[in-house]
Parts: sequence; C-alpha cells; structure tokens
Amino acid sequence: MQKLCAQLVCKLWVASVRDASADSPVWRSIQLTATAIRVLAHPLRSRLLSALRLDGPATATGLAERLGTNTGATSYHLRKLASVGLVEETGEGRGRERWWRPTTEMHDWTDDAIEGDPDAKAAAGWLREHYVRQFVERAEHWLAHHDAWPLEWRRLAGSSDYMLELTTTQLEALMQELWAVVTRVHAETTAAAESAAAGAGPGSGERDDPAERPQRILLFLHDFPDGDRPR
Repeated sequence: MQKLCAQLVCKLWVASVRDASADSPVWRSIQLTATAIRVLAHPLRSRLLSALRLDGPATATGLAERLGTNTGATSYHLRKLASVGLVEETGEGRGRERWWRPTTEMHDWTDDAIEGDPDAKAAAGWLREHYVRQFVERAEHWLAHHDAWPLEWRRLAGSSDYMLELTTTQLEALMQELWAVVTRVHAETTAAAESAAAGAGPGSGERDDPAERPQRILLFLHDFPDGDRPR
C-alpha cells in the first residue's frame, strides 16, 4: 500500500500500518480509486495538489503565478482533482478567483485498486517514479543552498541508509514504530503552532534565534527489498 504524505512522498506501507493511522486525528487521508490514480498521474495536477497541501488554500490565479502556468489550465486541472475528491472549493470567491483547498493531508492506494486496469497500473508507476524524482530535486536544492543555512541546521541535516535483513513481519513492525514516532511529533508540533498562532503558550511570538524557529523539514522514508527477486 502506498502512503503518500503531505505532498511528495511515496512510501510503501503494509496494510496494517495504514489501518493503524486511518483514524488518526493528526493525519487526514484518502484512499485512491483506479480513476483517482489516473487523474492524479499528471505533472501539473500533482504539483497543484502539493502546493495546496504545503502552503494552504489558494486561487487558480495564485497557483498559476506560483507554478508558472496559465490560469485557464490551472482551473481545469483543479476541477479534475476535485472530481475525484482530492481538492475542494472553500466557498470563497468566484470564477478563477475561487479559493481551493486540499481535502486531506495524504493519500494512499492498494494494488487491489489497480489490478486488472493497465492504465491505472501505468499511472501508479508514473506516480512512484515522479515522487522519487521530486525527492532527488529537493535534496539537490538543499545541497545547492546548504551554506546559506546556520550551522545549527547544517549539522543536523543529512542522509542515512541502512541495509537490514528482515522478514515481512519485522519490516511491518519497524514501519509501524517509525510511523508512530512521526505521527506523535507531527501532533506535538501542530499543537505548538496552533498555540503560537493564538498568542498563548511557548512558541508564541517571533524568535530571535533562527535555530529556535520551526522550519519545514522533509523526512524521506523509502524502504524496499534490495534485489531483482526474493532469494
């Protein structure tokens, strides 16, 4: 099962990991149908959904300016995303100045949803490759701008890889633990941000030290068997 988080990430979650998070108050998720997968497998639509999930509600005009496309195409593709439940209108504005928002923070799908549908399988394959390319681009962007960040951030940012000998049961348990940690931290930071926005509690107000100001952090998890086939 694919668990695709706020914007880019493609992570191979086993079913029980997704089930454990399905009712989480922190993450809202939508399970994609074959039709939705085919709709989402489009460069601009994927970027539009990412932009809305990362930066919040926007108009077609604003999104077009941000993504370097035209407003007409942006409006059309927003409507296509809305047709499969990935975005929705907020009820504010009219025409191309209508405001749009994402319906969830993440999406997922199962292989069962695309079994017997060659077009959906091809679309799912494109999405997986697209997300990996997006991660590579984000990593390269970080490396290009690495020196502009304070030392406190540079010494914490990095990359790691581990080769483990695991059974499917062990891998499932590992991913459940990692998912639980990420969910807990997200819940804590979300609560802190809401408290700061309300002007109450720790974190309210602008902090002088850049190391103490929350920054958007990309955490990329991609576990997979290493090899052409099981040995």
